Amino acid sequence: MKKRKNILKIAIDSPAAAGAGTIGRAISKHYNLFYLDTGKIYRYIAYLKLNFPKKFNNKFLKSKISSLNKKDLSNKNLLTDEVGTLASLLAKIKSIRKIVHKLQLTFAYNPPKKYRGSCLDGRDITYKIVPDADFKFYITANIKIRAQRRFKELKNLKKNISYGEVLKSIKKRDKNDLNRKVSPLKKTKDSLLINTTNLNKRACFLKIKKIIDRKLDK
Repeated sequence: MKKRKNILKIAIDSPAAAGAGTIGRAISKHYNLFYLDTGKIYRYIAYLKLNFPKKFNNKFLKSKISSLNKKDLSNKNLLTDEVGTLASLLAKIKSIRKIVHKLQLTFAYNPPKKYRGSCLDGRDITYKIVPDADFKFYITANIKIRAQRRFKELKNLKKNISYGEVLKSIKKRDKNDLNRKVSPLKKTKDSLLINTTNLNKRACFLKIKKIIDRKLDK
């Protein structure tokens, strides 16, 4: 695989609704990095399976992934609770992970030239996808806070769901992500722990920016 030299690589792992996506986008914009929310890819795959059950197979999936674009990943239907739960289950399947893995590596190590580097977030980025990242972060938060954030997000999208249902779903996703045999969610020893429970978006961004700037300025 072709790799760009001297690029900045940031890897982020986190459980659902911990704020990794928000932080990843903010950091990427500030440092001009290509940002990829890998969880959205699995959500997109889940969306395809729900909407094209008869067509869904590896050949169909490879075709869709090869033409994947930001518009596909910004589809608001990817944020439903049903899609999120199914995405967590599909992420256990080796053949699907293999397809997604190739795409992740391409964007991580060979982002478009207009970008200074890449920033990926997901469940196995720090140790499986970009183990040589310049910066590794494990972002987490209290599960009730995470459920509140996701509930608020879904309500803003006019989704008819209760807080209790969201909490139950996140607990189920945590269990799936932490205990699956293939690429489980885990914090590596060289990942910096960022707990966002009591941090707003701005405070979290500034905390991570300070860590990055301190090393880049050396």
